[in-house]
Amino acid sequence: MTKIIFHLLNVIFVFLYVYPGSLLGFLIYKDISRQPQITPDFLVSSNHLYAFILLSLLGLIGYFKSLKIIILYLILISIILELSHLFIPNRSFQFSDLFGNIAGVLISIFILILFNFWRKR
Repeated sequence: MTKIIFHLLNVIFVFLYVYPGSLLGFLIYKDISRQPQITPDFLVSSNHLYAFILLSLLGLIGYFKSLKIIILYLILISIILELSHLFIPNRSFQFSDLFGNIAGVLISIFILILFNFWRKR
């Protein structure tokens, strides 16, 4: 079940990332140029951080037996999706978003390491 949710969320992420404008902004505010904000940004984009923590945790749990492959995939998808904004109309590449994506993946890996350490004790 975790793998199915991971793949579904993955498809949703790709769609939201390549949509020219903010689909969530359109659905919530009726304005594609306005992005909903969960919490204020700090050094990285908080929306991207939360999204990639969720995606990464699901991927790491679902594909625990293939950790090297799923970690590589998550890091690459976090970079590729943000770089795609360089070419998509009404979207803009931002380093804070890219760092939020990567930080979300790294935090998820750290959570998994801590959980495994705690479980072995």
